[in-house]
Amino acid sequence: MKQKVDARRALSGLLGGNFLPDGKHVTASLTYAGAPAAPDPASIYTGLQLIIVKTDGTLFPNGDPWKCITCGVPADQQVSFKGSATDYQYPQAFSDGIRVLAGVWIIDCGTAQLASAECTPDKVHIYPLRWNITPDGSGAGGTIRELRKHPDDVHISFNALSISGATIGQYGYFARLQFNPTPTTGTPLTPRYDLVNVTGLYAPNGPPTISVDGNKLSINSQAISVGEARGLSGLGHQVDYIGFPAESCNIDIFGANLATGEVVRVTSDPEYVDPVDTSSDGNWIVIMDTTTSNRMMFLAGMRGIPPLIDTLITGAVSSVRNNGLRRFFQPWIIDRYGDRYSAYGRYYEGQQLNAAGDGSPGSVNDPYWNGMADPRWSLDGTHIVYFQTLTVAPDCGGANPLPCPNSTEPGGRTIRLMLATLTSRKPLQWKPMPPVSDIVPWGQPYVPGSPNPVVAPLPAGNYTLDGKVSGHAEVAFLENSAETAVNAVAVTYYNYSDNGINFISGTEKVTATYPNVTLTHIDWYSDLHGTGISHSSKITGPGGFHFEIDVINNKFYANGTLTTTVDGVVYKQPANGS
Repeated sequence: MKQKVDARRALSGLLGGNFLPDGKHVTASLTYAGAPAAPDPASIYTGLQLIIVKTDGTLFPNGDPWKCITCGVPADQQVSFKGSATDYQYPQAFSDGIRVLAGVWIIDCGTAQLASAECTPDKVHIYPLRWNITPDGSGAGGTIRELRKHPDDVHISFNALSISGATIGQYGYFARLQFNPTPTTGTPLTPRYDLVNVTGLYAPNGPPTISVDGNKLSINSQAISVGEARGLSGLGHQVDYIGFPAESCNIDIFGANLATGEVVRVTSDPEYVDPVDTSSDGNWIVIMDTTTSNRMMFLAGMRGIPPLIDTLITGAVSSVRNNGLRRFFQPWIIDRYGDRYSAYGRYYEGQQLNAAGDGSPGSVNDPYWNGMADPRWSLDGTHIVYFQTLTVAPDCGGANPLPCPNSTEPGGRTIRLMLATLTSRKPLQWKPMPPVSDIVPWGQPYVPGSPNPVVAPLPAGNYTLDGKVSGHAEVAFLENSAETAVNAVAVTYYNYSDNGINFISGTEKVTATYPNVTLTHIDWYSDLHGTGISHSSKITGPGGFHFEIDVINNKFYANGTLTTTVDGVVYKQPANGS
């Protein structure tokens, strides 16, 4: 049956995925609406589905450039259970070409290649994943998110949220996928993939990021602080993650070697980044970054400030990256050494993948089309696929100062899948990777039923932090009125420098309160000045800078101002609600 362009193809919730091993197809998930009712054969084109899309301009035998993998799968070959996810997030094809990890499901076509005519609905099975968190193996298992497949096709990383007191936290994990055809405990009692040999990606015996020794503070750049696991590198040797900042207010990607625990800073630009993927040879990285918007420069544009106030404000600062559902991401390629200063003081920031456009409505670099997670390399390193959404109400129009743009896409669509072809690159010769060890020596083996790790808070008091190159900082960690927790950090810098190119002087103080689990209120006073490779300042207006943001909604509201100036270029905060 030819799949015509009609109501069956009204879709929403498109989520781009990665390449099949042939490099000629990419995975995506979406939700169909408008299909006729059964027994019409087209009734299968409804609801949440996984598809593959051709990238080489050819068509499937029915004349379409796409093929629905899950449409029409028999009911007894899939399972739905209470508490399961309702989308196929980050669909990631395995290198065997017959399976896809999509959300908390593995979609399997048996022995048939997904792109082949032999892969028909009657051969497809949709298996759930289950993480056991109870000592006796009962229940539906733990809730997991942000799953990323290891290149060996055997392991994954994932994250799990945790609520402690008035704040929300998150922990990363590494686990083996193990098919269980006949489970006897836990739900669902159907064929499934169990997550086994699970390891928490935290180092209970490792050094903390900030240490206290008497009245001295020290910052350890090799401390592992996995705030959110974002993936496993192209060579499979390290987990990439959002970590505790190396510089104040600068949210970066870090990598920790799975075997040794060695930490590298993958990105360092002051703008926000988290979607990341590494080429199969490990030499190139594609990221989604807010660089073109300068959105985070008022917070992070002044370089070389140590992450002291960040002990209270990292979650709030990272939430400024979005305006609700509107993102400010564009795709960039950087080499494996990351963005950095050269020996000659020049700054390497890589290449914007979609810069070659005129910025007009609908163009590849239209600023109102913003990237989503995750950009993905083809295994041969010659293509990158990513997807974008167009800014729509309520994140534009009305009270928001940004007018809502009109979509130029067919049917007025506000989501699109993008393919970049790197014409100057020769195909990489890749081959399937043998399984890596289940053991992460520096991590914490997870025991079902065990509590989340407890991170010891920094004790209140007055301390000195010596610069690695020059100067020092006088630091005060201040308790709340009930003397139950540190809720303020005050710092005075005296020609402080860790790198010999940025020298910081001045004062800064922040106080954080948490009206509810996801909402943070910040009171901020700053009068900082920097010299060295650049002349900069970070100054709050009269009365300080006061802002609130919810880590779920990402809507910025502030009273007062925080302004950063770098070599005469002034960076101001976004307008409230934008």
